[in-house]
Amino acid sequence: MGIKKKSKYQIELMKQAGNVVALVHQAMKESIKEGVTTKELDTIANKIIKANRCDPTFLGYNGFPASICVSVNEQVVHGIPSDDVIIKNGDIVSVDVGATYRGFVGDSAWTYPCGEISDECKMLLKATEDALFQGLSRATAGAGLEDVAGAIEDVARWNNLGIVRQYGGHGVGKDMHEEPFIYNYRTNSKIILEAGMTLAIEPMLNLGCDDVVQLDDNWTVITKDKRPSAHFEHSVLITDGEVEILTKLL
Repeated sequence: MGIKKKSKYQIELMKQAGNVVALVHQAMKESIKEGVTTKELDTIANKIIKANRCDPTFLGYNGFPASICVSVNEQVVHGIPSDDVIIKNGDIVSVDVGATYRGFVGDSAWTYPCGEISDECKMLLKATEDALFQGLSRATAGAGLEDVAGAIEDVARWNNLGIVRQYGGHGVGKDMHEEPFIYNYRTNSKIILEAGMTLAIEPMLNLGCDDVVQLDDNWTVITKDKRPSAHFEHSVLITDGEVEILTKLL
């Protein structure tokens, strides 16, 4: 199929979707407090997405039962919101959000601290966010996808963090997951970035080992050693200059 470039009109739709995703993240930052359930976060997100004339991209995707993924502590990705999961001080909470506006998708994830978190977790969050922005700094037309992956890998190595290998970034647009798959480490990829490509770049880094396992719910992914994991993601547009972040407030 190849990597799909987007027209100016399609990019405008993706910006609208991305704005709604950013609104949800703004609400998540304010709402993540001790005693809140992950299901309550999902309800808040669903209301914001629908109030802004978007559809929750994740809801029903391959049977996923919620509008957002909420992954706490050792959960890496795809955590299912639940009334039984109550957030407490010291937790780190990764929220992955997708919104579809007139057929085009915005997709972004962020990891939030609840109250006072450990120094190790503070380092994990800072390093993973830094890995995202280091990756984005290399994402320009004419660069290789390998440059993006290598920048993310370097931040992980400098901070002695595990790199999730089974999951990564992806093209994004009319479909949530388009070509190419984006590894968060070097793979000798030969893909060259071109203006008009839209990508979701998303490092997932762990305080411990690289290895992850999927739970029996067939969704939730946790670190094999049960140590905390962080996840940061933006959908972006490749240009001839600096990358343009699509999942931000307009």
